[in-house]
Amino acid sequence: MRLRNIPGARDEIVASPYTIKNPEEYKGRWTEYFGNDHPIHLEIGTGKGKFIIELAKRNPDINYIGIEKFSSVLIRALAKQEEEELENLIFIRFDADEIENIFDKDEIDRIYLNFSDPWPKDRHAKRRLTSDRFLGRYINFLKSTGRVEFKTDNRDLFDYSLETAKEAGWEVKDVTYDLHSSEWNEGNIMTEYEERFSAQGNPIFRMVECPPSR
Repeated sequence: MRLRNIPGARDEIVASPYTIKNPEEYKGRWTEYFGNDHPIHLEIGTGKGKFIIELAKRNPDINYIGIEKFSSVLIRALAKQEEEELENLIFIRFDADEIENIFDKDEIDRIYLNFSDPWPKDRHAKRRLTSDRFLGRYINFLKSTGRVEFKTDNRDLFDYSLETAKEAGWEVKDVTYDLHSSEWNEGNIMTEYEERFSAQGNPIFRMVECPPSR
């Protein structure tokens, strides 16, 4: 369960040099912010930051943006970043519902969705980060050669996401129902949730989605 009530977390996030306070101002200007033309990868729901921080350490020629809605979770990621001081990584406290307000056409090369909230009730399906509603948003700023990488331990969410992507015209590939026993596990970086669920014996599901031709 996410922590949501750490006193002072929001103020610390605002004061941090590793967060963007007004991300709308950088729409269409993210290469200018980073000061280079390196690819930009985005993690939506970055949690405590283990995954994206390790990615940024391994790939200094890629810029990373981590988006997290909850201050009391993001504050943990910032604590890690303050130790690492990675120049190719920045965080934004932001609700993904408004994501089109901060990225412009073809700005993002890759999107990571790791252990997203499954929103199990049918009436909440549109809130899932792999819903057709969100896929339609991603197309507006993901490059045509880009991809969405999705991991979860929730089989119902995975099956829903697989079918939704196909119905929306996305190409689905590298599908596995047991990531840690598959060929795609090489180089895999585990999130905090992934470590926990794997230790409990849960298989991890993964797939890659490529946007429809346009």
